Amino acid sequence: MDAIQKRILMEVAGLESTPHGAYNIRANGKSAARSTTANIDIVSKEDGSGIDIYIKPGTVNESIHIPVVLSESGLKEVVYNDFHIGENSDVVIVAGCGIHNCGEQDSEHDGIHRFFVEKNAKIKYVEKHYGEGDGRGKRILNPVTEVTMAEGSSMEMEMVQIKGVDNTDRVTRADLGAGASLVVRERLMTHGDQVAISSYFVNLNGEGASTDVVSRSVARDNSYQKFDSKITGNAACTGHTECDAIIMDDAKILAIPQLEANNIDAALIHEAAIGKIAGEQIIKLMTLGLNEAEAEEQIINGFLK
Repeated sequence: MDAIQKRILMEVAGLESTPHGAYNIRANGKSAARSTTANIDIVSKEDGSGIDIYIKPGTVNESIHIPVVLSESGLKEVVYNDFHIGENSDVVIVAGCGIHNCGEQDSEHDGIHRFFVEKNAKIKYVEKHYGEGDGRGKRILNPVTEVTMAEGSSMEMEMVQIKGVDNTDRVTRADLGAGASLVVRERLMTHGDQVAISSYFVNLNGEGASTDVVSRSVARDNSYQKFDSKITGNAACTGHTECDAIIMDDAKILAIPQLEANNIDAALIHEAAIGKIAGEQIIKLMTLGLNEAEAEEQIINGFLK
């Protein structure tokens, strides 16, 4: 990997060197490095369209890194990755994609990730998107995540997109069995003429299933954001979805939280708040020695933590 690819890898996966544990690093449409462990196997799909990750039952305290790097202008790819998470396992999965585009053509990565989470398994999934480059070609990322969760399983998803992605359309679908739990934390910032659409659809199918889907976002300049979240309660369950957004300049934000209860014991809540930075917050920080722009940045950074 060259210096540009290594820098992007650091941005999306925090990797300064080869990670410990299992990993599959993809660069410009090809596998650049791979490693497996005794408990985690990574197998290429026969048609070359992606990988299967197999995690043995009872695997704990292990991690899997599967970052993607694009540094060629005009490269477009669709990758299908399937995760098979064994019973009673407890693992961390670090994904993410970074695009460096200095050319005239658009570069695009569409990642379709499917998770099959077995009974009592526990996952933390981190996915970060990043873009850079001074070319006129766009940096486009369209992730799809599909999750099937068995009884007693739990999953925490951290979705981050802070810089440089021109267009993104994120779709996440989840089906939860009895006692399963899904927590989603999205952090998003758009600027310029960027467009970001996030859609979350969670079906609480089993008794005691629960979900908490929260998005925090900042829209600047002329950018556009849409947050679409629907929780469907099909059993005695609990669900909460929330959009909390700061709007600046000439940006636009659309929030569509939705709830559907198909069981008398489904307890579902939604919240949405969109507003500008309060003037008194800026004034307070300026009294501490910051100028207005520095005060805004401090507020935004704290909001997106």
